[in-house]
Amino acid sequence: MTDLDLDCDVLVIGAGMGGSAIAFQLRNSGLRVLVVERGDRLPREPQNWDPTEVFVRKRYRPNERWRDLRTGDDFSPGVHYNVGGNTKVYGACLPRFREHDFDAIEYPEGVSPEWPISYAALEPYYAAAERELLVHGDDADDPTSPWRSSPYPFPPLPHEPSIAELADSWREQGLSPVSMPMGIDLRDGGACIRCGTCDGFPCSLGAKADAETSFLDPALRSDNVTLLTRATVVSLTTKRDTVGAAVIRHEGAQRSVRFAHVVLAAGAVNTASLLLRSGESPHNGLANSSGLVGRNYMVHNSTFMVAVDPRRKNTAAFTKTLGLHDWYKPSPDTPTPLGGVQMLGKLQTPMISAARPYVPKPILGVMTERSMDLYLTTEDLPSANNGVRLHDSGKVGIEWTPSNLEPHAELTRRMRTVMRTAGYPLVFSERMGIETNSHMCGTATMGDEPSSSVIAPNGQAHDVPNLWIADSSVFPSSAALNPALTIAANAMRTGDELLAALG
Repeated sequence: MTDLDLDCDVLVIGAGMGGSAIAFQLRNSGLRVLVVERGDRLPREPQNWDPTEVFVRKRYRPNERWRDLRTGDDFSPGVHYNVGGNTKVYGACLPRFREHDFDAIEYPEGVSPEWPISYAALEPYYAAAERELLVHGDDADDPTSPWRSSPYPFPPLPHEPSIAELADSWREQGLSPVSMPMGIDLRDGGACIRCGTCDGFPCSLGAKADAETSFLDPALRSDNVTLLTRATVVSLTTKRDTVGAAVIRHEGAQRSVRFAHVVLAAGAVNTASLLLRSGESPHNGLANSSGLVGRNYMVHNSTFMVAVDPRRKNTAAFTKTLGLHDWYKPSPDTPTPLGGVQMLGKLQTPMISAARPYVPKPILGVMTERSMDLYLTTEDLPSANNGVRLHDSGKVGIEWTPSNLEPHAELTRRMRTVMRTAGYPLVFSERMGIETNSHMCGTATMGDEPSSSVIAPNGQAHDVPNLWIADSSVFPSSAALNPALTIAANAMRTGDELLAALG
């Protein structure tokens, strides 16, 4: 196997937001950085913007099933294995976590724990990530906005008329509609055309600021960063108290990659699964003296809300510019935080016909032409009983019982009233289940104490000094905002911490 062996200074496993951002941060270090990705680059093709191909035929989803350990049923997870990871199809909404998200927050069902790092520690990396991700935004009307050391790189996206009308109605109801920060290329001469196929679709124009275009491709322009695609890491092998090599499958062959340091960025589930498959103990796994690898799995409590006024069409194409954070923080009116609201990308008939096959498509067409589509998010609390397990079937097993559901139900009730007051008499909502896990986190949490965490605050494993994690696995809590920008910022910070550890 010698002729197939590789070696590098830093092996990065996963080319999603975390892996791409840390490769970008290490690009000028002189270290030989190898990024391995189990998928390939997504092609730019007409099918990118075809809702039937993307949502019905699931052209870009992996043929993979995970096991729901509560029910014993298999499900198709909301993950994408390709260069750029889930960011190739994300909605490019890039908010910062709020200052209080890094503090302990009490809920009726438990506590959202304090992070071992503060907002201030991440703030310069938030600013750096926003620059690379071309974030357009404005916090002027946001009652929850955190302090900033620099303004947004670009001005906020203007609302199209239908969305501006909805924002006006929210103001008339005493609420504070906000401009959502978006990562798209609307610079002078930029490629974005503000189409209706952004949220949930790959971008045929390369105008979405995803992990591939914003971080990995610039990193690859450095001679010391390379990418190996179609390479699945099977396990990590140990040598004394360090990790010595990775065993990978690449195009039908088994290869070994030797390295000085390894960075896991495969996503909260696959990072934990890899650790559990590795090391000398077949049951305990690697970097797991705490017993917490795979535990504290979190995804957001999320609801899709579709509000319809049969009398008027929603003429907007790019709808994902509006949000609402009035109930995100504790207040006299809302002692328990409820979460946040943002617009979804505009629904099209094929996007919901698979979920509602009994509804005639012409009826769905009339409805989607006239709908306002919202995404409601409430924090999911960590629990050691929720987590990733290695199932006997060989499938990834997920144990997840959602928590904090009453605040989410209250958020849904309030938004139903808000939308009816705004003139939408028909309001439909559906809470998402175990398969909607694009915001998953928490399976290898960071903390000061090795007995109660997997990773130190700098991103380095307590048990294994040359193992680092740079994805959402390390999040102690899920907050109630899109995690992508926080993943990028923390990965960039971890890159600097790795360099500091090397002296």
